[in-house]
Amino acid sequence: MVVECSTDEIAKAVRDYDGVTRKRAIGEIIKSLRLVTPPNVPVSFGDDAALIQNGDTGLLLAADGIWSRLLDADPYWAGFCAVLVNVHDIAAMGGTPPLAVVDIMSVKDAKVCHEVLRGMYEASEKFCVPVVGGHLHPDAEMNVIDVAILGCVDPEYAIFSHTAGVGDRVIAAIDLEGRVHPSCAMNWDSATLRTAEEVRAQIKLMHTLGQERLVSAGKDISNPGVIGTLGMLLESSRKGAVVCLEDIPRPDLDALGLTFEHWVRMYPGMGFIVTVPAEAVDTVLTLFSDVGMAAADIGVVNDTGQLFIRHCENETMVFDLNEQGGIMGGLPPRDD
Repeated sequence: MVVECSTDEIAKAVRDYDGVTRKRAIGEIIKSLRLVTPPNVPVSFGDDAALIQNGDTGLLLAADGIWSRLLDADPYWAGFCAVLVNVHDIAAMGGTPPLAVVDIMSVKDAKVCHEVLRGMYEASEKFCVPVVGGHLHPDAEMNVIDVAILGCVDPEYAIFSHTAGVGDRVIAAIDLEGRVHPSCAMNWDSATLRTAEEVRAQIKLMHTLGQERLVSAGKDISNPGVIGTLGMLLESSRKGAVVCLEDIPRPDLDALGLTFEHWVRMYPGMGFIVTVPAEAVDTVLTLFSDVGMAAADIGVVNDTGQLFIRHCENETMVFDLNEQGGIMGGLPPRDD
């Protein structure tokens, strides 16, 4: 598959994508709350979950709300994703299988509510994470689903977003054995097509990478897509990178009728971005392949604070993370 768009066109498409631009509100929330991170919370904003030191154990706490346009398009898939994206957040941090989720549902339409719950139940079964409670607004003016999740990790082996190092290789890993979801053209669905054993093995791999100290940083690929998610990781790490577009894993886009520009903005059913010391690249690629995920070395981390994409002889900057606000509207400075 040839990258048919110019690097300028792809960079603009990523920068202007709703999945990216909606992240800018994060910084304003941080400023408004005037948050001070307590000593027992090594990481919080900028990572996929907060890590809370609880004696010798690390608790991982995260929450996600489902985009209203997805809920309107397919309540079942929205419910499934409400669990899926939270499970990904715990996995991205190198956590063990999540302990439990709770949900907050606002219900205007009982039929929508039942479909959301059906999706949540099936995802809960597939990923083996129980739904243990929550809160219900039974007569709301709109339908809303938000989910929070609790997991565990040994803090010594946790995977963070802010720890990428200059010279590390960037690896993108995506399960390509999937489909464009029938209800949402910006979602790539592999999780519903895989067995419970397969998806659990894919999730568990991130824990293995942390335990073996094979990666320096990582995030699950979320709504901003593969390039946008990498930008968020680099912003947290105060680093930059150069990425070769032709190396990004992708299915047969021609057969699917998709453009490359569309693909790099999609939310994958199972996908991670990790930064890896050069000597560990082959091992990490093999481990992803062993659980059915296509993984590739797509670029290198540098100290510029800028994310560039490259194709053939052309190179374009997607994000200047040195600018005020970056992608996420300004993260608080780190002491380390």
